[in-house]
Amino acid sequence: METTTKDRILDAAEELFAEKGFDGVSVREITARAGCNVAAVNYHFGNKKGLYLAVFRERMAERARKVQEAFWKEIENESEPDAEKIIRTLARSFLKSPFSEKERLLHHKLIARETNRPTEAFEIFYSEVVNPFFSALLKLLAPYLPEGLSEQEKMLYVISIISQVMHFNLARTMLTHLTGKRFDSPFIDSLIEHIVSFSLNGLSGRIIKK
Repeated sequence: METTTKDRILDAAEELFAEKGFDGVSVREITARAGCNVAAVNYHFGNKKGLYLAVFRERMAERARKVQEAFWKEIENESEPDAEKIIRTLARSFLKSPFSEKERLLHHKLIARETNRPTEAFEIFYSEVVNPFFSALLKLLAPYLPEGLSEQEKMLYVISIISQVMHFNLARTMLTHLTGKRFDSPFIDSLIEHIVSFSLNGLSGRIIKK
């Protein structure tokens, strides 16, 4: 399928914003990489800020939604998903996502930049992608969380589970060096089972209050 001018601009912009940040990139630099003129950016996105926000809506958010959709599709096929099935499906959806290593790195770099210096793009990504998914996941896991937790404590349990998944998904080179294992399908399967086991132990652990 032929790549459109808009797609080429989004691809170039995502790469350059990930490499240099919003302030470190000019529109001309983006259009030079995309092989088009400045007018094309103005036509499709209005201005540089509009392009930056489009990268988050049309690249970052869409990528995240595909992973989430894979998770929900598998969960919906389970008549009564328990905590083990939920956590395993979550880990599998992220660690076996169809995205390339380049896409994962771009995603990680842009999220890291926005986490460190939040802009309107962070708010868009949080409100449209992160918060709805975490809130839905909390409802799904709530029956399996320890009793007597506040809503904040419950959310921290959910964050702890998904943080493992996200870290293992992004820290592939580090994991390969630390374990001496290739990041192939059998190793991914072993990581998924580790996440399940570690998380279930955490869910059944005693709550220590100060």
